[in-house]
Amino acid sequence: MRVETDNALYSGLGAEREELWLTGFHAGNRPVLERCYRELYPTVQRAVGRVLSGADQETVIHEVFYRLISREELRRSFRGGSLKAWMATVAYHLALDYVRRQQREQGALEQAGGLGMQESTETREFSEESDARLLIERFQRECLPAKWHGVFEVRFLRQLPQRDAARELGIHRTTLAYQEMRIRALLKRFLLREGDTP
Repeated sequence: MRVETDNALYSGLGAEREELWLTGFHAGNRPVLERCYRELYPTVQRAVGRVLSGADQETVIHEVFYRLISREELRRSFRGGSLKAWMATVAYHLALDYVRRQQREQGALEQAGGLGMQESTETREFSEESDARLLIERFQRECLPAKWHGVFEVRFLRQLPQRDAARELGIHRTTLAYQEMRIRALLKRFLLREGDTP
C-alpha cells in the first residue's frame, strides 16, 4: 500500500512511517485527525462549495469532519493514495446527498400542501390538524432532545427564516443549520416508523 505524498500530512515519510500514519488515521488518532482538519479544511470547503453555499455549505463541511472523527468505517475506506482527492470526493458526495434530501423534503411538503387544498370540508381539516398536532407532540416527547426544542419550534413549526431563527435563539446560524439537519433526520426516521405501524 502506498500513500501519495501530495500532502504535508505524510510527505517525506518512508514506507514504514506511511503505514504507521495510516494505522493512526484508521484508529482515529487525535493528533492525526486534528492535522487532517487543519490541512484539509480548504479542500473540503472547495468540494462542498461546488454544490452548496452559505450556511448549508458550512453545515455539510462540519458534517464531513464529524463523520471523519466519529466513524471508523469511513476512515478505513481510505487505503492509500491521495488523501486530498479522497476527502474531496467524500465531501462532494455528502453535499449532493444534502441537496437531494432537501429536494425530496420540499417535494413532499408541496405534495402535502396540494392534498390539503383538495380536501375542502372543515371537519376533515380540523381532524387532520388535530392528528398532526398529536403527532408533533409525540415526536417532541419521544424523539426530540430537549436542547433542540427551540430550533424545532422556530424552524419547523413557526417556519422562521434561518437568520431570524438564529437571532431569536441567540445561536450561530451554522449551529442552527446543523441542529436543523439532525432534527430532520430524527423526524424522517420517526415518520417512516409511523408509516410502518398499522
